[in-house]
Amino acid sequence: MTTGFDLTLDCADATLLADFWKTALGYVDEPPPAPFATREEWLASFGPPEDEEEDDGAWLCSPDGTGPRLSILKVREAKTAKNRLHIDVRVPGHGSPAERWARIVAKADRLVRAGGTILEEFDGHHIVMADPEGNEFCVAAAPR
Repeated sequence: MTTGFDLTLDCADATLLADFWKTALGYVDEPPPAPFATREEWLASFGPPEDEEEDDGAWLCSPDGTGPRLSILKVREAKTAKNRLHIDVRVPGHGSPAERWARIVAKADRLVRAGGTILEEFDGHHIVMADPEGNEFCVAAAPR
């Protein structure tokens, strides 16, 4: 039996990163867990500190329930080092190497418009990028 897992990103601006990663992955805001009607109601059940704001976190999931959930949580400390784990955004579709590369480039261009930065291109294979807060990830073709 396998064990499920979620990915969590620490951040300075949860709303900014949530919007970016929804664009990157096609994810949506995850509904609150039962029996709560709203995410705010769920958060209130933990008795959060007075200085915590509603936009201090975001919870995302794939619309079809595949893939790990993504939690994006605001933290006080700044990012100080390169991530030791990164996300690979896999662009679907088959075809020739040139067609796959064109889809990778198009996805990277879309993510630049959403606030990402291209760090390095490995022509024909993958593109290393950073999200709006500097978290590195790769854009590559889906495995065949």
